[in-house]
Amino acid sequence: QVQLVESGGELVQAGDSLRLSCAVSGRTFSAYTMGWFRRAPGKEREIVADITPSGGSLYYVDSVKGRFTISRDNAKNTVYLQMNSLKPADTAVYYCAAGVNRKYHYWGQGTQVTVSS
Repeated sequence: QVQLVESGGELVQAGDSLRLSCAVSGRTFSAYTMGWFRRAPGKEREIVADITPSGGSLYYVDSVKGRFTISRDNAKNTVYLQMNSLKPADTAVYYCAAGVNRKYHYWGQGTQVTVSS
């Protein structure tokens, strides 16, 4: 009943910026905590950032603090991940997820971000 579609993944060079978007279906977007996760080839999925329904609480994994910004526009049912100063280590498939109380039940298909050195 909830579908998420990520977009914005591209091949970029180290130091570049990129903004990922996640469009969420349904009429209850404003009730969800939204998260961005990533999985590099052969590695475990990790949370990158998340944001509570009204944007009042944010989390970032240490490796992206100061470089990435998560935001949401509840009027557009969209969550964003602004990624600056990209590094090759950021190369991964990035997934958008939605849930309640940081229990993520709904996932997008992923969008590939590749950062060349």
